[in-house]
Amino acid sequence: MKKFWILGMIALLFSACQESLEDRCERDAKEYTRKHCPTAIDENTVIDSLVFERATHTIHYYYKLTGVADEEQALKDVDAVNVLKQGLKNATAVKVYKDAKYRFAYTYRSSKDPKKILLDVVFTEKDY
Repeated sequence: MKKFWILGMIALLFSACQESLEDRCERDAKEYTRKHCPTAIDENTVIDSLVFERATHTIHYYYKLTGVADEEQALKDVDAVNVLKQGLKNATAVKVYKDAKYRFAYTYRSSKDPKKILLDVVFTEKDY
């Protein structure tokens, strides 16, 4: 009988230590932002933060554009929405979140006018 009680306590301990996918995503996003943001992705793009929006299961990337990319037309010229969509389709690092049907949002703001949103797009499981 004592063995079963000990096994039960061990099972309870391990189940209590399990982190939900939402908790993991939120923790990872906060940790990424704390460690890596802001970071230049390229000469015209800076990632400002990564946020997990628990209510909608959305992983939201916030970027700032500078220089020649700091215009709406520049994003249209490179077909930014489709480039982002293809990148998400091919991304293996977020597979666990795609399998759970999470949403992915990308917001690009102007460096010249930080209130100005140059691109704001959300992808759902239908897109990837």
